[in-house]
Amino acid sequence: MMEATNIKKSFFPLLGMILIFHTALGQTENVIIITTDGLRWQEVFEGMDSAIANNRRFNEGDSNYIYKNYWAPTAMERRKKLMPFTWEFIADKGSVYGNRNFGNKVDVANPHWFSYPGYSEIFTGYADPAINSNSFPPNPHINVLEFLNQQPRFKGKVAAFAAWSAFDRILNENRSGIPVINGFDTVSGKITYQQHLINRMLLSSYKPWGEDECLDVFTHFSAMEYLKTNKPKVLYISCGETDEWAHAGKYRSYLDAANQVDKWIEEIWNYVQSTNQYKNKTALFITTDHGRGDVIKEEWQHHGAKIAGASETWFAVIAPGVKSVGEAKSVNQFYANQFAQTIASLLHVNFNPGHPTGDRIKF
Repeated sequence: MMEATNIKKSFFPLLGMILIFHTALGQTENVIIITTDGLRWQEVFEGMDSAIANNRRFNEGDSNYIYKNYWAPTAMERRKKLMPFTWEFIADKGSVYGNRNFGNKVDVANPHWFSYPGYSEIFTGYADPAINSNSFPPNPHINVLEFLNQQPRFKGKVAAFAAWSAFDRILNENRSGIPVINGFDTVSGKITYQQHLINRMLLSSYKPWGEDECLDVFTHFSAMEYLKTNKPKVLYISCGETDEWAHAGKYRSYLDAANQVDKWIEEIWNYVQSTNQYKNKTALFITTDHGRGDVIKEEWQHHGAKIAGASETWFAVIAPGVKSVGEAKSVNQFYANQFAQTIASLLHVNFNPGHPTGDRIKF
């Protein structure tokens, strides 16, 4: 009898500790995925590149502006000026991966190193070499957003907002059944006055890239209004200006776009933490679809299989119950084909799409 009593005394506190630990790891109920197209790991981890800023081909005739806003003597100071929320908050409470100076490597696994294959890999977990064009037809592979929408917990609570008009094909909107608001799509149905105004402004806006892509400001505010009004459990937001300004060789605008995305991530996080449905129950997963050149400085504009370094990317995550490592400095190799399983695992779902995927990243 005495032995049984001692067992109970030792067992129940231990059980309590296990339950507390399990609860801490099980808090994530929602996930917000954010991508900023073609933003190089070099700027994320080192801030502005003076070699590019000093080049008259790229500084838009205003190197003084670039230096005033983004220059500092050290890489750590420069990256904080460029992306202050990422480095003052996410790196403190979450984790940022991909600083190759420490051997912490993140790459796309697909052989093409441009957008449609990159996003397809991120969301399907499959680096299919047959997906080899930005004009590729609707994606034949199941993506993680679509898969989550098929689960009872998330049915009808998944949405995607993207500046680039290709996402209705990348995420196969017709098959997946999730709303994909991309390019100059407007939000329809029962909408708020604010969303009606955003729709009107979008359709009347400047179109520097024609009908293919809108300015990121419209994607962000439309997604934010949807977040506040519809309360999705899974939301994807894709910004594109970091890629467009880089292709145009406009380094000042590229840096400004990266800085603005960082501010919007902060706005999203502040809203999440101010709302009962999301507070301390929501993960952010942030990444990009491909890298850009750097071995030859002039190739920072470009990407693709012929551009050295264009496979190199990065990602950041902040989630309840996921241990923060800050800036990851361990020697490691991650691939974008691991992201779909990883995003699903944050929600305690096993992504089983019926095609090969990379293994989830164990945080």
